[in-house]
Amino acid sequence: MQKPMGAQVSHALKARGVDVIFGIPGVHNVEMYRGIEEAGITHVLARHEQGAAFMADGYARATGKPGVCYLITGPGFLNATTALGQAYSDSVPVLALASCLDETSARRGQLHQMRDQAGAGRTVCDWSEEVSEPGAVYQLLDRALAEFSSKRPRPKAMHMPIKALGAPAMAAPEPAAQLPRPQASEAQVRQVVDAVLAADKPLFIFGGGAVGAGVAATEVLRMTGAASFVTYAGRGIVPPKTPLFFGSYLARGDSIPVLNQADLVVVLGSELAEVDLWRDELGYLGRMIRVDLDPEILAQGDPDDLRILGDAPALLQAMAVSIPARTEDRAACWDAAFVDQKRALWRTEVIAERPGIVEVAEALRAVMPEDAMIYSDMTQFAYAAKEVWDMPRAGHWHHPTGFGTLGYALPAGIGGAAARPGLPTVVIAGDYGLQYTLPELGAAVELGLPMPILIWDNGELAEIKDAMVESQIAPNAVVARNPDFLALAKAYGAGAVQPGSLEELQSALLAAFRADGPTVIRMVPGLI
Repeated sequence: MQKPMGAQVSHALKARGVDVIFGIPGVHNVEMYRGIEEAGITHVLARHEQGAAFMADGYARATGKPGVCYLITGPGFLNATTALGQAYSDSVPVLALASCLDETSARRGQLHQMRDQAGAGRTVCDWSEEVSEPGAVYQLLDRALAEFSSKRPRPKAMHMPIKALGAPAMAAPEPAAQLPRPQASEAQVRQVVDAVLAADKPLFIFGGGAVGAGVAATEVLRMTGAASFVTYAGRGIVPPKTPLFFGSYLARGDSIPVLNQADLVVVLGSELAEVDLWRDELGYLGRMIRVDLDPEILAQGDPDDLRILGDAPALLQAMAVSIPARTEDRAACWDAAFVDQKRALWRTEVIAERPGIVEVAEALRAVMPEDAMIYSDMTQFAYAAKEVWDMPRAGHWHHPTGFGTLGYALPAGIGGAAARPGLPTVVIAGDYGLQYTLPELGAAVELGLPMPILIWDNGELAEIKDAMVESQIAPNAVVARNPDFLALAKAYGAGAVQPGSLEELQSALLAAFRADGPTVIRMVPGLI
């Protein structure tokens, strides 16, 4: 049976496992909305296209499934490109579907016209293509989903002409089978196991690409006596109380001599980027094993490294099975007292660098539900917390690490909460960054999400001010007049509270999880 292609796209997405779409309807993409309800898909109305794409990002991070957003021609798509750039840098499977003009070569002055919409998408997406034939549309949908499951997940964009969206089209064929991710061979697993067991002081670094390893990472550490670090994205892979765990302090400068005490470093699912290390390179001079889904990352390694193109969680699971057949648990290769001393020292450094934050973070952590999923923004509170806050579960703290976009936390948290109904979701934002996407609070109220929105309100761009002072520049343009966040929250229909102590903050957090909508919790340094 034929239907307008815009409607068929929604049915095709539903058949391929898509249950939620984030977006904003407009005159150009109205045909994309014809089949949403009929297909049984939930649509979440954003207040800005950037928010819609951030919601799709948050949904994808919470579920591991692709996040989908519907966008309008020209400015609507461009509004979303900031969020798509964030998804690209953080390896998040987001699919952006946008309308586009039918013809732009000969005609000028059309509504929402731009010179090269698909080309704009290529600057922030894995690929961005204009497609009008129904068969080609369905083929690209399947290509996007296949690549999300089989390689490093990064955003894709499809642009469909307005006339094509309204033209009759046959239904999409049955979904194609998903492709598996590349796996390390048995011989490669043996190589890694042999190298780790032969090392005197092995050390593992777990990145975001190793999320999903389950208990395998802990078992491998126990059976090998190795020490470990996690990147910010890898927090939770190693449980907090694991012996010989250095935490997420890899960006500390004196982690370099610690790393060089190892005679083998195994890096699993991390590109060891600037935003992981805050230096140009890891600084380790010994033998290294790197496992990653991205051949580009492996190509950047030292030629003497053992480089394996494969899925890090699967390799860890294979190691956990293989090692018991080779050896009993080994004695710890590292001095546990030394590891504890370094962690304590690094925590003290964070306290000195950002006074007042660690105490608040630890008070929140003490009462935070273990299954809470946290979305943070670019704010000093998050920068400090990411180092001192060990997560009990992997993949439960999401931060705009690579692209570093302000305004991420609130809409991404909405997407994450929509993906996990009945489970706790928390937003942490600074007073300035929150204002980038503050109107999305309306979407959270509409959805009735019992979501604490923690605002670290220091009344200034404190990180930038500190950078200016460090560079001997008189602080300039770092103070802005903030709105009354509590009054704004109430205007939207959300709860609002300003705790006066750490105990009141803890109570406010727990009460927010029981509310019938979002609660803005204003945290003022020095007053809690």
